Amino acid sequence: MKRNWEGVVLKVMGAKDFTLKVTGREEITPDFLRVHVRDGGLLKASGLHPTMWIRLWFDDCGKAHQRAYTLVDADPVAGTFSMDFAMHSGVAADWARTAQAGDTIDATVQGSSFSFPQPAPRRIWVVGDPASIPAINSLLDVRGEVPVTAWLEYQHDADPSLEVRASDSDVVTWIPRKRDGAALVEEVCGSLTSGSVAVAEDFFWIACEASSTRAIVKHLRKVLGVDKHRIDALGYWRAQVLTRASSGSPFCLQEG
Repeated sequence: MKRNWEGVVLKVMGAKDFTLKVTGREEITPDFLRVHVRDGGLLKASGLHPTMWIRLWFDDCGKAHQRAYTLVDADPVAGTFSMDFAMHSGVAADWARTAQAGDTIDATVQGSSFSFPQPAPRRIWVVGDPASIPAINSLLDVRGEVPVTAWLEYQHDADPSLEVRASDSDVVTWIPRKRDGAALVEEVCGSLTSGSVAVAEDFFWIACEASSTRAIVKHLRKVLGVDKHRIDALGYWRAQVLTRASSGSPFCLQEG
């Protein structure tokens, strides 16, 4: 499969390519499918960090089509990880539905980065949805004793059954998607106030629909005066637009 212009640009930027081999798949909810793979040397060559994502290349009627996915339960020693696919229509979801053990798929590593803030923050505030739960869980795995307050937007009845690796000291609230995401934005911005937030000590991680992400970041920066270095924000997807830029761009789709 010949790569499109995106593949050429990524290569120029130093991207590394690998071939993943499917070892199995499982349905984690009626709307999400998890595909398990061997990494083809990816983790050994690229290392591993929280919220790490890769680009997968799909064949769309002979044209290269790339989508980005967060690694789930990556094991650098075994050279394995999994990826969660949202079961909407599209070439990526169609590939996941039919993936069988032994199938292969090309992957590219370029643009993914994350460093946990030091010193450790007083509290981590998280806003996400099912698409960003793999990244959220990888963040929760390394936050130590730092408490987390999270809001997660959902669209399907089974979404709140997805695993969130919260501790007893954490607060996780599921918000139904209403009024094109306005319900989430109002709940979050109404809760993030000068009385609840320690502007110079807290850390904010936001990854939901792009317009909601922008609105929440605007509230943090303009209303509360949070420094941009204490905010890690990505618009994982755009309503009605199932295309992804790169995770190096401000707003992008992450299917799972």
